[in-house]
Amino acid sequence: MRVTVMGAGNSGLAMSAHLSAEGNRVTLWNRTEATIADLQKSREIACSGLLNGVIPIFQVTSDIRIALEGSDVILITTPASAHRDLAEIIGRNLAEPLPVLLNPGRTFGALEFQLVYSKFNEKIEPTVAEAQSIIYTCRKTDASSVRIIMMKSGVLLSTMVAEQNNSFITKLPRCIRHNFVPARSIVETSIGNVGMILHCAPLLLNAGWTENLSNTYKYYYDGITPTVSRLLEKIDQERIAVSERLGFQVESTKEWLQRTYNVKGDSLYDCLQNNEAYRMIDAPQTLEHRYIYEDVPCGLVPLEAMGISLGLGMNFTSLIIDLASKLMGVDFRNTGRNLQSLEINQDGGIFAGVQ
Repeated sequence: MRVTVMGAGNSGLAMSAHLSAEGNRVTLWNRTEATIADLQKSREIACSGLLNGVIPIFQVTSDIRIALEGSDVILITTPASAHRDLAEIIGRNLAEPLPVLLNPGRTFGALEFQLVYSKFNEKIEPTVAEAQSIIYTCRKTDASSVRIIMMKSGVLLSTMVAEQNNSFITKLPRCIRHNFVPARSIVETSIGNVGMILHCAPLLLNAGWTENLSNTYKYYYDGITPTVSRLLEKIDQERIAVSERLGFQVESTKEWLQRTYNVKGDSLYDCLQNNEAYRMIDAPQTLEHRYIYEDVPCGLVPLEAMGISLGLGMNFTSLIIDLASKLMGVDFRNTGRNLQSLEINQDGGIFAGVQ
């Protein structure tokens, strides 16, 4: 299959290498050419962990026209904060209705992508889907190297029309189809976004340790203590309440960890401590990180807005958005996926058609 992977970060390198190793013709696109300069010369990704060796890939480019030409599917692996720009870039250049998968969409990613895309291309209508999370647990080790720690199974996937989910999965490269499960509704992928639970609060509450130049710490093992974990469970309860009000009950973050990583534990803290895949993951060395700049505006902000519009108390979610906005000096509610930018009715009524 001819695949376009967009984004040369952690998951972009992992996905490009894996799909190439399985015989797909992969074109890796990245907007910033300096990021892929070495890859453009070598067209090789050095892999360790689950996949070992140097994997050649077909093409590396920063030219969107080259990236889309002859492609069968578009797999977007950038942070969700880039989705609006990518929807415009693809909208201006797409010549045929390809399937587009956001890996992941975070909260309401497919909705936002379709809204923006339609403003720049009314003739070509791609099918847009979002994944609940990326299928790879991985870390980029340098500009052309990646360590793939594990691959997740049972990752929920949804388009805006749930009846299309099964057929969408058949349009993906064969080697990753089994990693996805069709969701009953886009509510399960958008409100089922657990990244906003695991990423935002722990990094903010460990600000001093994160910015300490003489020390590093393991993000999940050291940064999420029992007290921090109990706070995450409170935010998680608000997330689940939103899904229930929209007609679906999503799994808790603890249940997601148990299912995805096959870990055991009576609490979220226990499951995190028992997750071997998280044992080697270092914390970011700065607060200027996607855990805040992606997961707050593209996760917590739309979650809070939807919850409040449905008459729910979102006190713990609001607390973390307030803390992020004050510490970083950014009005994330204004810059993020709010109800106005998503064109969602105040009662969340847009989801009546996708349930």
